This record gives sequence, structure tokens and C-alpha cells, in this order.
Amino acid sequence: MLVSRSLGAWGTAVLAGVILAGCAAQANRAPVEDRGQSASSSSAVDVKSLPGAENAGKPGYYTIKPGDTLIKIGLEHGQSWKDIARWSNLDNPNVIEVGQVVRVVPPGRDVPAASSGSGRGVAPVVVGGGSNSSAATTAPVTPPAATATPVPSTPATSPAPVAKGADDVNFIWPASGSLIAGFDEQRNKGYDISGKAGDPVLAAADGRVVYAGAGLRGYGNLIILKHNNTYLTAYAHNQSLLVKEDQAVKKGQKIAEMGSTDADRVKLHFEVRRQGKPVDPSRYLPSR
Repeated sequence: MLVSRSLGAWGTAVLAGVILAGCAAQANRAPVEDRGQSASSSSAVDVKSLPGAENAGKPGYYTIKPGDTLIKIGLEHGQSWKDIARWSNLDNPNVIEVGQVVRVVPPGRDVPAASSGSGRGVAPVVVGGGSNSSAATTAPVTPPAATATPVPSTPATSPAPVAKGADDVNFIWPASGSLIAGFDEQRNKGYDISGKAGDPVLAAADGRVVYAGAGLRGYGNLIILKHNNTYLTAYAHNQSLLVKEDQAVKKGQKIAEMGSTDADRVKLHFEVRRQGKPVDPSRYLPSR
């Protein structure tokens, strides 16, 4: 009986060891990667075989990097993501890969060499979470509600006005609330404007809706308007969106209702982008 029990205990221990080893092997198994699902995949790929690789580094083209989406690329280059998909002959705009090259300017348009697709017009948007509204990997940061202090809508030292040009736009304020966070090139890519849930968000100028949705992390429910070949405006954290992609809108038209999606409080995060680069809205908005 003693031998029998001893063998039984030994057998149990061996069986348990086998089970634990099997579990450990399962737990440490590398996840299966599907490089066709997003640009953040790290699978080894021969970049020369990817679509558009022959255009890498050429003016007017952009090489996709980890974390990119067409929405983000469009915002950073002042284009509609649908146009980029069409110019790049993408069968499925939701399937892009790191190293793939896409066209970010219309075919036939001359582009300065400095606009090479291997870089970004601005730092990427990712687009952090929470109250940060990103325009790329550097997310705009807003002070917590408890410490946020309203500041004058017009900075004490205003930036020099923008030189007038053919694509100039006369913008209006997109919301009536007070300014709670101003433009900071490193931390906040636009203005944060206070308000109550449901307050109207207005189109700052005539334009076309090139994005309406919640696909850009850190922006919540977002609308992007394209006003011409130079300017875009972005309206983030909305409670509800009242316009659809490709819809034409007029200056002052109600396009959304203010909310707190992907933010720490109810507010509108508003950006003006010139050729994809975020610029200080105070250079474009009227004094008030």
C-alpha cells in the first residue's frame, strides 16, 4: 500500500508538471500577426514588394509608418482619406501596411521636393487618448479640469498675421464658449473651447466634409472640413455629428453638438491646418 500510494503521488506530480509546462508554453506563444489588418504590424516584409514602393521618397508620396491610418495621413497632408485611397489605387482603404507608399497629392500636381512622401507634413496624430486631441504621435494636452484656467481668447502677444493669398479663408469662431487652452506647437495643436453638452458647433468657413466619425484616437467624434487646397479645419470631442462625408457645408452652419467624447470634460477641440500642418488659430480667427 505504501509503495502504491507513493507511486500514485509521484504520478500525480509528474502529470501536474506536464500540465503546467503545457500552460506555460501556451502563455508564452507569440501572437499570430496579420500584417494585412493595419499599418502597425511588425511582420517581416520585403518593402520593395509592397504597393507603390517604386515611389518611395518621391515628392507627393508618403511611406506608411507604424500606427498610421488613411484618416491620419489625410489630416496631416490636408487631403481627404478617400482621395488618397483613389489616387493610390487602394482596393481596400482599411488594409495598409508599413512600408507601403501612397500618393498624397492629386495626380499631375507639381510638388516641391521638400514635400517628399517619406516624411510627414507634421508630427503624426495618435491621434493619445483621454483628453488629448492628437494630430499625430504627439497628442495635444489639455490641463485637467480642476486646474484649467480660462485665458483670454486673444493672446497678449499675437502672432504675425498670415500673408494674404489666393486660398485665403475668412474663418469664424466655431463655438461661443471661452478659450480654455490655447495653441501650443508641442502640446496642443489647436484651441480648446468650453461649452455645455449639446451646444452648437459651427463650420468655421464654407467647405466639404472629408471625414465624419470616431476613427482617429484622441479626437472622439470628429469632423474634418476641407475648405480649399490649402486649409482644413478639425472639430473634435463632439456629442453628435450632424453632417456626412462629402457633404458641402456653409460658414456658420451647425455641423455638430459639443460633447466630451475622448476628453476629460465637455469642450470643442478646434484645429486649423495649412497644407496639413497645424497652425495657431489666432492668426486666422477674428478678435472677440
